[in-house]
Amino acid sequence: MTVIICSMSDHLINIRGPADSPADGTEPATLADSDLRGSLYRRMLLIRRFEERVYRLFLDGEIPGTLHQYQGQEAVAVGVCDVLTRDDWITSTHRPHGHALAKGVSTRAAMAELYGRRTGCCAGKGGSMHLGDPDVGMLPAIAIVGGGNTVVTGLGLAMKLRRRRQVAVCFFGEGATNEGAFHEGINFAAVERLPVVLVCENNLYGASTSYSRVALVPDVAERAKAYGVPARIVDGMDVLAVRAAARDAVAAARAGDGPTLLECKTYRFTGHSRSDARGYRTREEEARWAARDPLLVLGASLDEATLGHLEAEVKTELDDAVEFARNSPFPDPGDATADVYA
Repeated sequence: MTVIICSMSDHLINIRGPADSPADGTEPATLADSDLRGSLYRRMLLIRRFEERVYRLFLDGEIPGTLHQYQGQEAVAVGVCDVLTRDDWITSTHRPHGHALAKGVSTRAAMAELYGRRTGCCAGKGGSMHLGDPDVGMLPAIAIVGGGNTVVTGLGLAMKLRRRRQVAVCFFGEGATNEGAFHEGINFAAVERLPVVLVCENNLYGASTSYSRVALVPDVAERAKAYGVPARIVDGMDVLAVRAAARDAVAAARAGDGPTLLECKTYRFTGHSRSDARGYRTREEEARWAARDPLLVLGASLDEATLGHLEAEVKTELDDAVEFARNSPFPDPGDATADVYA
């Protein structure tokens, strides 16, 4: 087994943001309400259409490996990442496509990575479950359940020790809260008052197991109380609600007030992975959640012309990304040991 360890301690803190990300770490200027809604909708739509496109490409045999899709949960990634600067960092899971696109990984680089091409965001070495790009503040995704919950604590500690007004955000599912890493990570972050935001995407099922069967506490947010960490339960299908909660949590972390846990109640419309027929849940349940589709919820506030324009724009972007990936070279076999430290 090859273990790849990417050392980014210096690169991590020295990353600077784009022109609209202030060097002091404050949130960028707020857009007008209509522009904000359009911007949020476009990013959720990009994630949705990206997932749909890559699934078809996977079935056609163009994309190797496996896929864990994100349809239905777009409001969480977009709502949280919208209040972060490029200097802030996130950790992700085995379901990382939405987080990557929301944090700023380019569509071309993400698509090329899924194709295993050298122009991918991880040079074709990571694939679907390890998307990420240090240049936009996303650690390559960690596929181990709960794996990011201690790593984000290390990121937060580095930020605190270097006295930078950065914030580290960890995305994880409700299933990860039964892992020791969750409890160790949140306790250390609380005791050290680290600039960390813990975002639980509670989509009700860990693979095919209902959360109610593995925990007697119905809300993940309740678990944060044991560590003295403030927590909020958020409608994870409403991007504006997620954004508002994330804005407060990020501001508290940036001000030195320590971590916050956000439990976003959401739902994945697809199965756990590409071969999951979803036999463990009813079609009535799926229909109830489909009626609360985050694209429908926010899209209701936009006019038809805007929706049509954004749909065409996203299609063009994805068409370009697919062609870019198809025409990109595969990694050189000689690069197999590059960036391998142990």
